[in-house]
Amino acid sequence: MRKLLIAGNWKMFKTFDEAIDLAKNIEKFVRNESVVDVAVFPPATYIHVVSSLLKNRSIFVGAQNIYPEEEGAFTGEISAKMVLTSGGSMTILGHSERRNVFGEPNDFICKKVKKAMATGLIPVLCIGEKLEEREAGETESVLIGQLEGSLDGVKIDSPDEIVLAYEPVWAIGTGVNATPEQAQATQAFIREWFRGRYGPMADKIRILYGGSVKPSNAEKLLSQADIDGALIGGASLSSESFCEIIAIAKRISIEGKCQ
Repeated sequence: MRKLLIAGNWKMFKTFDEAIDLAKNIEKFVRNESVVDVAVFPPATYIHVVSSLLKNRSIFVGAQNIYPEEEGAFTGEISAKMVLTSGGSMTILGHSERRNVFGEPNDFICKKVKKAMATGLIPVLCIGEKLEEREAGETESVLIGQLEGSLDGVKIDSPDEIVLAYEPVWAIGTGVNATPEQAQATQAFIREWFRGRYGPMADKIRILYGGSVKPSNAEKLLSQADIDGALIGGASLSSESFCEIIAIAKRISIEGKCQ
């Protein structure tokens, strides 16, 4: 079984002091966790201090986004090297909010993926369909377009170099999530696409599910064969709910999935 990864995307939430408290509470719970991987993605202004607090602990710290250039006159942006030298080791790319709110196209996201990997950051590449696309039966074609465009020319030598995350746009922040069966079917489809492009490595690549994941539905979702963890939004802003999901993932990892 692939090692589960529980990742918290803090988005544009938390003051400085609140972020410190959240990081400290997560650190107390996780300590030297080895059964599951844990990652947090605070706002960029907090990456350095959060990574310092979590140094030498088994918690990855990452950025919510990067710009694909090394440096330059790009006011307000952050580079992969800035994240890396601030203590970050991962970055979320292609999140639905970047695609749909900020209008980022696949080819631009692809440049970010390449820059992250070349710099030594692990990209968490997000893909997902809108409600109207699912209702029109276009889920698979939308995902193929996002995968092909966002990974165009991307060479992957090891499954540890990248993480995929399926986030149905209609389930992000809405309180509505895909059923475990819907999520499993879609994630299995993504893995098969990956197998066609990258071969047997598909069996080792981690594909997270995101979209209103919370303690009450985490067990059924994480027990699915092709769901290798969760990218969590709202529930990651509370150390209690986030750590409860980590505990659920740990139990599943120890007991094994039922599929």
